[in-house]
Amino acid sequence: MPAFEYRALDADGRPHRGVLEGDTARAIRSQLRERGLSPIEVNEVAAEASGARARFGERRAIDRDELATLTRQWAVLVRAGLPLDETLETLAQQSEKRAQARLLAAVRARIREGSTLADSLSEFPRSFPEVYRASIAAGEQSGHLDTVLERLASYYEGQREIAGRVGLALLYPALLLVVAIGVTALLLTYVVPQVTQVFTSLDQELPVLTRMLLGTSALLEAVWPYLLALVLAGALLLTWSLRQPALKARWDALILRLPLIGPLLAATDAARFARTMSIATAAAVPVLEALRLASRVVSLAPMNTALKQVAVEVREGAGLATSLGQSRRFPPLLVRLLASGEKSGQVETMLDHAAELMEQRISRSMARLLAILEPMIILVMGAVVLLIVLAIMLPIFQLNRIIAS
Repeated sequence: MPAFEYRALDADGRPHRGVLEGDTARAIRSQLRERGLSPIEVNEVAAEASGARARFGERRAIDRDELATLTRQWAVLVRAGLPLDETLETLAQQSEKRAQARLLAAVRARIREGSTLADSLSEFPRSFPEVYRASIAAGEQSGHLDTVLERLASYYEGQREIAGRVGLALLYPALLLVVAIGVTALLLTYVVPQVTQVFTSLDQELPVLTRMLLGTSALLEAVWPYLLALVLAGALLLTWSLRQPALKARWDALILRLPLIGPLLAATDAARFARTMSIATAAAVPVLEALRLASRVVSLAPMNTALKQVAVEVREGAGLATSLGQSRRFPPLLVRLLASGEKSGQVETMLDHAAELMEQRISRSMARLLAILEPMIILVMGAVVLLIVLAIMLPIFQLNRIIAS
């Protein structure tokens, strides 16, 4: 029975919104009238867009932060023994966002029509990632849906925590950089011309540093619209280039060669890979399918290409750890722990352990990078301000000498 979103008015003219299940829109209108409501609009909840429209940023009903919370609630309800349709109804009722409640009602409606949970979720690819849907499908087939949901909840909670830590760590340097650029622009475009105008009116030749600074200020004042347009065009060109596989591969290869930043990004992708492989392994997803799913969370093109070659070698009978090691794209720590897991039959545990250790290394690397970045920003800002102050003070010293003589 499909789900329909409705808008209606009660006897006092107050608006009501919600989601109801029924055979047709006409049946929904009848339900609303029986409740004393006058229907205004009734629309069937449709599947999310995919393909080109999805790639260009159509809004998700459930974002990644909300997915972590939703999955945790879902796991608790399933563990408590509630039927699946009742679980989805409870989650929809508890949701504070109308779009999320509408989506869950639509999933529940498709399940009541006879679809599996994984098939129902596949109609909403923007809200439920492929690895999420594949893990759910494996959990349904193995009868361990509650365990899979708990693992997925832990995975997305961990991703949310890492993203929060990184964002918080980058906040101070970003604010510092913005303030530095703002102060420099203010000094160059307003303070310096106002102060030096006094000295130019005296027909005295200004010091070289002051003239250079005035020239820079005049140049920035004249070309800043073109400079802004150039920056925006460069950003658009870079965005377009990164959508082209060949150009993105070259860009990612260049990024990986950078000191500090390259190893940090590689470790981040490796940790995501290990977490995703661990979830897929726990859900009893076949290893080749697990590799395909895990490659979707790897953003760097050289590592993605290496995973495709690993999949070919594993299909031919090679060990996963051996193939990863031969690719030379993944940290030796991950390879060693995975090899131990394959020998002991604890692949899932070893992948989790490898992901934890790499995430700890990422945190330490971020701390070192920020420890270098913050003083550099302060030093550069101090040097620029010093030059501007000197450019202002030198004419004053020169004027004092003229008066004294």
